[in-house]
Amino acid sequence: MSPLLLIAAVQSQDRVRSVVGDLRIEPAFHSKVLGNDRPIRVWLPPSYGSSPSRRYPVLYMHDGQNVFDGMTSYLPNIEWRVDETGTALMQSRLVDELIIVGIDNAGMARADEYLPTRLKRDDGGAWGGNADKYLRFVTDEVMPWVDKTYRTKKGPANTGLCGSSFGGVVTLYMGLQRPDVFGRIAVVSPSLWWDDQLMTKRVAELPKKLPLRIWIDMGTKEGADSVDQLKRMEGTLQKKGWTLGKDLACYVDTGAVHNEDAWAKRMGMILEFLFPAKG
Repeated sequence: MSPLLLIAAVQSQDRVRSVVGDLRIEPAFHSKVLGNDRPIRVWLPPSYGSSPSRRYPVLYMHDGQNVFDGMTSYLPNIEWRVDETGTALMQSRLVDELIIVGIDNAGMARADEYLPTRLKRDDGGAWGGNADKYLRFVTDEVMPWVDKTYRTKKGPANTGLCGSSFGGVVTLYMGLQRPDVFGRIAVVSPSLWWDDQLMTKRVAELPKKLPLRIWIDMGTKEGADSVDQLKRMEGTLQKKGWTLGKDLACYVDTGAVHNEDAWAKRMGMILEFLFPAKG
């Protein structure tokens, strides 16, 4: 075996497939808006196959390759474990059964798609600025395909959005831009520092509170100012009319760092807040 093949084999052995339940993958979903292709991963809830007339709410998640499977995650075998957590909570009737859609990021174009403004980098390049195009990609291309292919419930009350880091920025951005589409958002370890805390300013500039149910969180080991920025955002949301424990959750995770393992440990709380079981 050649050295390159040997390395590839070892890397493959280091990764373990870890999917629970029915995960469907569209390997090369094409976007006319963005001019690129990417996998779309659709996880179906436990009763989907046995309840052919039932329709389900949908949670869309960014960085889809990190959501379900250690084989495809950015860090080997460190993923959100949304399939495991979702299965347990739905079977225990703590969370409404729902479809969860993982939208893979665009690799090197990830920051461009997730960040709403374009800024220069220290290395002389630039990043960000395509969040509006990414929003259109999700609302005008991904969502119609999901609604056509699977038995979904429509409307903002039945549609959630979740992302972390830069994905947390675009989640909040999309929620503020289209509350008529997304009614439940989870803003996980968001990069609130982006563009001089742009997203906190955007919330402060809202003319009125929006009909959004918002989860926002941060670990205490994600940077010196990260929790202060989170608390500033929490206060800004409250000033606009959101109420803690009602339509707002702000969680500080003591000792948590900035990676998928930390987010996996919070995923149960996130799902219970966004889609609590009804009655």
